[in-house]
Order: sequence, then structure tokens, then C-alpha cells
Amino acid sequence: MRFHKSSKTAAIVALALATSLSVASCGSDGKEPNTGIGKGSGPVKDPASPQTVTFFSWVGNEPQMKQMAAEFNKRHPNITIKFENAPAEQAQQVLSTRIAGNTAPDVAYINASDTSDYAARGALVDLGGYMERSEIVKPDNYVDGFKTFVTWNDKMWGLPFDGETTGLFYRTDRFKEAGIDGPPKTWDEFKAAAEKLTDTANGKYGFEMFASESAYYWYPWLYQAGGDALTKDGKDIAFDSAQGKTAADFYVNLAKYSPRDYLNSNSYDGRVAFAKGDVAMYVAGAWFAGTLADEYPKITGKWAAAPLPDGVAGCKTTIAGDSLVMFNKTKVSDAAWLWMEFLSQPDNLANWTYKTEGTLLPPTKSLLGGADLAKEKPVLKPFADLMSCGVASTVSNPKYPRIETILNEELGKAIYGDQTAAEALDNAAQQGRAILAH
Repeated sequence: MRFHKSSKTAAIVALALATSLSVASCGSDGKEPNTGIGKGSGPVKDPASPQTVTFFSWVGNEPQMKQMAAEFNKRHPNITIKFENAPAEQAQQVLSTRIAGNTAPDVAYINASDTSDYAARGALVDLGGYMERSEIVKPDNYVDGFKTFVTWNDKMWGLPFDGETTGLFYRTDRFKEAGIDGPPKTWDEFKAAAEKLTDTANGKYGFEMFASESAYYWYPWLYQAGGDALTKDGKDIAFDSAQGKTAADFYVNLAKYSPRDYLNSNSYDGRVAFAKGDVAMYVAGAWFAGTLADEYPKITGKWAAAPLPDGVAGCKTTIAGDSLVMFNKTKVSDAAWLWMEFLSQPDNLANWTYKTEGTLLPPTKSLLGGADLAKEKPVLKPFADLMSCGVASTVSNPKYPRIETILNEELGKAIYGDQTAAEALDNAAQQGRAILAH
């Protein structure tokens, strides 16, 4: 999460996901998860003799993480944190291979959406026992969407640690020129604004979209229409529903207000058109705020962020994030929990997310709703507000990455005008159901 994936990277990660989950299933030996770890009464105590907790992630070299480990060691001198790092784009495959080889770390920082997959394969520790004994970690304080990511069989197998939502960026100068008072709050207002802001003769457009990332940026509209990617049990395609087709038709037709030259680009490279003012509205994660501030300081004050417009199902958006998990092969579970609990302290969550130079958000309701976040980083306030609308999609089925690749291709064809939005969903659903059946 502390990096932005391009569409190419996303495709590689999706392929790695499908492969690594297959590997991981071999490593679980079909055993039920160990649910006895963490049971007891009262706060977890420090070990009486020195212990080492291995911590796998792609953020171990981050200065803030090193600083937190040093502070933890001062408070818990008998516990040493040993960082085990891997590149972000390779982390999942490396970790799954280690699980298969029974060499899993004690604790790992992972994509939150992967938590249930590891739990279902018996690789993780049910954290319920530890949370019942903690005065710091309170399950009810986590945003519902992030809690859904780390829940499997009604048990929490991970602690949400950071995240982001997808929101709307808009050029305030272009809006003022067009006589538009503020960001659109409904689909109708969004379409009307996109049309009014588009002047193809002068190379000005109301919106920017990317065929190469069509599925990901379509999901918010799908959720707002009341649809979902898969059925609740994750066993059948749901995106070809009537709600899905309504969302796809609306989304695909926005291409007429988008510069065609950028359709084959991606949401990172496309930032240039927004920075130049050629595009007035841009849908992206909170990472985009940091990118604009760092790379285009001259347009500060000429853009703002807002929640996505509401659909018939109300406020909905995509969320992504990371979680902390403990592996059930650990021999130092209490020490591992103390490390996870320390990282989850409010001050550490704040320092890791909105109090850094990045644009990550904390996963807890208390921090998101607090005055400190708006004061420290005002641009993140709209994204914090959207957290309550975040949808943890039903795409944990390990076959879904293959389906999403097809959905992306089919929606991309529709964006280019080669087929209708309904045809795109029907074609993707037909191929997707064949994948799910095998």
C-alpha cells in the first residue's frame, strides 16, 4: 500500500495471486486453523527471557517502521524485532512459498484483502483470544469495510493497519470557469458537469478514464448502483446483474467526455492531463493527493478532493489497505502479539498514516473521525469521510484475478466503442462462470 501500482504491476500481482494461493493451499496440509493461541486472562506479559519476532513485509526499511521497532524494544527489552523484507510486487508469492515450506514468519504486513485466503488455508492465528485481553485493540473501533477484509468464519485473523479509499479530484479553476458551484453529488450532476466541462475543440475534457484499468475504476459505480462483483458466497458472478449493467452503461458512456489519447494510459501516467488542466475531474485513491503535491506544487489551490457522487445505493467506494497477521507456526505468539498490539496503538497508527508525508489513512473510527486528521492533512478529510462507505468486495475467491483480467479487457473494448457495456458484462460473465466451474 505504500506504493502505487500501475496497471502493468496490477496484472502481474493478479497473476502472482492466483499462483501463490495455489501454493499456499498445499502448505496448509488441510488442517483446521489453530484457535487456541492467545487464550488466557489479563494483558499479555513480556517473556522472561530473550525472544525474537520475525516480521515479514515490504516496509521494513521505512524510517518510521524502524523507529517504531526501536521504541518497542525500549519498552520490551526481551523482544527483538527481526525484519524480513521483500519487494512489494513479490511479497505475496514469497510469503506463500514460505508458508508452503513451513518457514512462515511470526508476523507479516500483508494486503488486507488477502487475510481471509491465508486464514481459510489454516495458516493464521485467530486473534480473538488476544483481542479480548487487550486494552488497546478493540474490534468495534475498526471501520466495517476493513474489518470485513480480515474476517473469515466470523473471526478476525488480522488487525487492519492502514488504507485508502477512492475519491474524486477536481480542478477548482475549471469548475469556476464553467460556472459550476462545487463537486457533483449525484450521477446526474456528475454527467452534467462532465459534459459542461468538455470542449473538444480546445482540448478540454470533463473527465479522464483508462481502458487499461477499467474494471477497478468501474467498481465504485457498480457498488453505488447496488451491485457487486460476485455473489455473497463468492461462488458465482454477480457483476452482470441489472444493477451492474446500469453502472456499466453509465461508466462506459463517460468516455465521450474523456481524452481518447489517454484511454490506453493508466491512472498514474494520466496525472499529467489533470495537472495541465486539460482534464477537470479525476477518480483516484488518496495517493493522488500526495502525487500532485509533490510533483505539481504550482497548481496547489487549483484543485480539491471530494467524495464520489452517490448512486441509488448511496455512498459507496472501493477501499484497499494492509493488515497485520500472525502465523500459526509461531513459537513466540505472546511476543508476536505484543508487537502487533504496539503497532496498533493510536499514536503509532497516526504516525504511520496521515502524520507522514504519504496519504494513507488509519483504519480506526476514532482516528478517522478525530479533529487531528483534518488539522494535520486537510486534503485527506474527504477520503476519511468515505471510509464509512468503503466496500470490501466479495472477490476473495482465488479464481477471481483471472476473471477480473477478462472483465477489464471486455470493459476496455466497450470504452473504445467496440461493443456495448451490456455485451462487455455478458462476455466477461460467461467466461468467468467457466473459470469458476473448474
